[in-house]
Amino acid sequence: MIRLTLPTPPSANRYWRTYRNRVTVSNEAKTYKTAVGWIARTAIDEPLQGDLSVTLRIYRKAKRGDLDNYSKVGLDSLNGIAYLDDSQIVELHAYRFDDKDNPRMEVEITHVHN
Repeated sequence: MIRLTLPTPPSANRYWRTYRNRVTVSNEAKTYKTAVGWIARTAIDEPLQGDLSVTLRIYRKAKRGDLDNYSKVGLDSLNGIAYLDDSQIVELHAYRFDDKDNPRMEVEITHVHN
């Protein structure tokens, strides 16, 4: 099992930006992915393989932001670090809480045994 505590991801609404008719990943999203990479690589030697189950507990700073928007960005940021690709996730549990003093995303990743 992998357990990580990460910063709260930006909403998917701020993940993509259009610049000169091209859609790109926002600077905010790039900064977030870099921060997650540093944190995750200290806890993970190599990406997990096979089918995975992920549990996300997202603690928001304020009462705004959809659970699914936070989840998308958080899962994408772990691609190539915690797992080879998020297509390996066959089971997903996500929960949203509010914690203005300590916003964060807690992640648990386990293998699914078929």
